[in-house]
Amino acid sequence: MQGEAFGGVADALRDGDLDAAGLGTPERLLLEFTGTIARAAYRVTDEQVQGLRDAGWTDEQIAEAAYVASLFSLFVRLADTFGIEPPPAYEPNGIPAAVTREP
Repeated sequence: MQGEAFGGVADALRDGDLDAAGLGTPERLLLEFTGTIARAAYRVTDEQVQGLRDAGWTDEQIAEAAYVASLFSLFVRLADTFGIEPPPAYEPNGIPAAVTREP
């Protein structure tokens, strides 16, 4: 089955467990950055962005990650505003821990 080899990684990411996902430093820093944007964008620091550059991300890649994280946050907020819930078939294992965990 396609993607089966990465099931554990996918589950860890779905649950917001970056430690269990076994990511490399550049990918982990980028996901931490997008998480900061999703939770409280005003907390993004110059040092965090420089850390991404130091890890090998270009300014264009960092900007694109910021755009995607911001747009996804917009979509989530709109869905929350209108009470849109995904069908249970989309989440057969229940609501991901990353959604239910307090920041």
